[in-house]
Amino acid sequence: MAYLTPVSSPEDERTVKPVVWIGSSKDDISELPTEVKLVFGQALYLAQIGRKHPDAKPLTGIAGGVLEVVEDFQKNTYRAVYKVQLGDVVYVLHVFQKKSKSGKATPKPDLDLIKSRLKLAKQDHERRTKAKGKP
Repeated sequence: MAYLTPVSSPEDERTVKPVVWIGSSKDDISELPTEVKLVFGQALYLAQIGRKHPDAKPLTGIAGGVLEVVEDFQKNTYRAVYKVQLGDVVYVLHVFQKKSKSGKATPKPDLDLIKSRLKLAKQDHERRTKAKGKP
């Protein structure tokens, strides 16, 4: 029986960015259906290795590098919102089930929460940058 030796590729050498969960986002994702967690987990992993999930779209109403992945499962809609262009960290800002019946738009309370958590992520990034001795 012949065995194949794995061939390494440049993709194997990628640096995996750490994930930082802001607020209750880690607890929130743990409460989602498994099928939804798998989709969001794949999106976050792709962000960690510098790639983008095919369903990731810029979040309307928030500027610069904030993406969301929307997953419909059993007549419910779930969203994961994360920031990928902030140093070498992927910040998960908000994970939630969309309950608003007002179309596809992200409800204002959720947008407000995302904006406040984005500020926290920026503060964390500044703290990490200072800790590394970068200007």
